[in-house]
Amino acid sequence: MFESFFPRPKLFFSSALLWTALGIVLWYTIGDSIGQALGFPLASETDEPIVGLRYFYTPSFMWFYFFYLIWSCAFGFFWLFFSPHRWQWWSIFGSIFILFTTYFGVQVSVALNNWRRPFFDQFQQALSGDGSVTQADLYGLLIIFAEIAFVSMGVFVVTRFFVSHYIFRWRTAMNDFYMDRWPRVRHIEGASQRVQEDTMRFASIMEGLGVAFVDAIMTLVAFLPVLWALSQYVTELPLVGAIPHALFTALLFWAAFGTALLAIVGIKLPGLEFRNQRVEAAYRKELVYGEDDPDRAQPPTVRQLFENVRKNYFRLYFHYMYFNIARGFYIQADAIYVNIILVPTVIAGKITLGIWQQILTAFSQVSNSFQFLVNSWTTIVELLSIYKRLRAFEAVFRGEELSDLEQRYLSGIGTGGGYAQRAADPAPGEGGPDAIQTIEDPR
Repeated sequence: MFESFFPRPKLFFSSALLWTALGIVLWYTIGDSIGQALGFPLASETDEPIVGLRYFYTPSFMWFYFFYLIWSCAFGFFWLFFSPHRWQWWSIFGSIFILFTTYFGVQVSVALNNWRRPFFDQFQQALSGDGSVTQADLYGLLIIFAEIAFVSMGVFVVTRFFVSHYIFRWRTAMNDFYMDRWPRVRHIEGASQRVQEDTMRFASIMEGLGVAFVDAIMTLVAFLPVLWALSQYVTELPLVGAIPHALFTALLFWAAFGTALLAIVGIKLPGLEFRNQRVEAAYRKELVYGEDDPDRAQPPTVRQLFENVRKNYFRLYFHYMYFNIARGFYIQADAIYVNIILVPTVIAGKITLGIWQQILTAFSQVSNSFQFLVNSWTTIVELLSIYKRLRAFEAVFRGEELSDLEQRYLSGIGTGGGYAQRAADPAPGEGGPDAIQTIEDPR
């Protein structure tokens, strides 16, 4: 899966994390000093946010572009010569490009958030009827919004187009990797399903989930400083009173509470999802044997196998019920939580309508990013299932020792059709009762 597309995956990903961490530390500690020494006149934290397209080519942004280009290319070219790989331009430099466009897309959201303050402040002033705000003022701000929106649309289209090609190259790399070893794997039952279906599903899930994960991380990187800056307007919380950086603290508490709550409530669901893969596959496998052998897929066996399917689905429905209740309550509370903590600030008249809109948007962006794992866990479980199937498949032609779970996959349980070696399959008329015993315990 990874060896086919990335050079020396374990070393590559660990070094990428270390290099990224080092770059972040460097950027947030002495980055400004280096930028100013190189001639970039950086803005101070007290400066008003820039509204409009100028936001994307300020000295601060130009310095970031330069730093990101040098830092990432240094890493990329090191691996280019240290461990040459057939797909290195796509896997290394393609990843660098995706990270940049995703971050730029998040910064478009920050630019829109900067626009909200002047627009809604003028909107509020216009409603007073004192004539200080003209039609030209509001039309001008709407034009600025349209400019930023077109940039957002362009970045989104380019990113999605490139990611689609990037992911298909990854699938191509996996396909080529497996087909180069086809003479060794063709006798494994279900080999064609692993090479075609699982690589397709792996690529499809990575296209959506991978981009969403990167977007969530980039959103936190971009909007946490925004919330930190906006905290200067919120100094007091209900019941708690005045605390430093009240808004920022309240968000971290709420995000941690929601993530922990939903993780605890849904703790049984991943196991049941994995379980579902196994009981469905056992049922399907017996039916497949029944196509060629009249002694297989007999009513008692099939009835028992389908009963296991039914039990597991009913358990899923029950656990999803209370999970969705908790998730629904949290989502509804999330919609009003930020307004509740802003009540003392609003009553004191410390913020305007524009700042209120900025806080709502930034709070929502960060909160959603913190909840990424909880909201995406079903897709993550599916991806893990595919990973385990492909991992077990690769272990066969590598001659590696398998774990108990991987051996279950090789025995046909949890594979969506099974891919045990044909020599290990039970003889016609055998294995039905054993298959039932294997999956009898539904826990």
